[in-house]
Amino acid sequence: MRIVMAMAALALASPAAAQDMSAFKTGPVFEEFGPHAPIEGIDTVPADTEFSHAFDVAAPAEEGKRNRGFESAARFINMHVAAGVPEDNIRVAVVVHGKASMDLLSDEAWAARQEEGAEASENPSGAMVREMLGQGVRFILCGQSGAAYGIAQEDLIPGVETALSAMTAHALLQQRGYTVNPF
Repeated sequence: MRIVMAMAALALASPAAAQDMSAFKTGPVFEEFGPHAPIEGIDTVPADTEFSHAFDVAAPAEEGKRNRGFESAARFINMHVAAGVPEDNIRVAVVVHGKASMDLLSDEAWAARQEEGAEASENPSGAMVREMLGQGVRFILCGQSGAAYGIAQEDLIPGVETALSAMTAHALLQQRGYTVNPF
């Protein structure tokens, strides 16, 4: 009886957990990533809004995929520019530590660290990081994580910065008025 009730509860819960992503689109800044959906019935974000926002990313990308934390930063930019905030009013920094540090490796350094026969010879997050850097997004590697994983500055995608630590990077960003993404 318990099994039947559990199965019925699971069957009823599944449709409620399904997500409809059909309204989500990329752009206007990043056309290949950073999907967001317009929200009807709310006031738009005032056009004179200014954001200085830091993302803390420690979770690595799933194998063969882009780093979701990095993509969240792109989503933040796309979403707010689409809502009318001028792109020049948005400053974003991505502070990277832990295993996510590997997602900042250049394709050459990435390939050198892959096991023989591995499918990905290019960093799956690399193109996204390069494009975001080109749009002014700062990527800051925790120097302590870099040391722990044996990452030298020359191993990083050009433009990625290194701080003494992620804690240091966040403290300095906060002194410059950056808020921290809470999730």
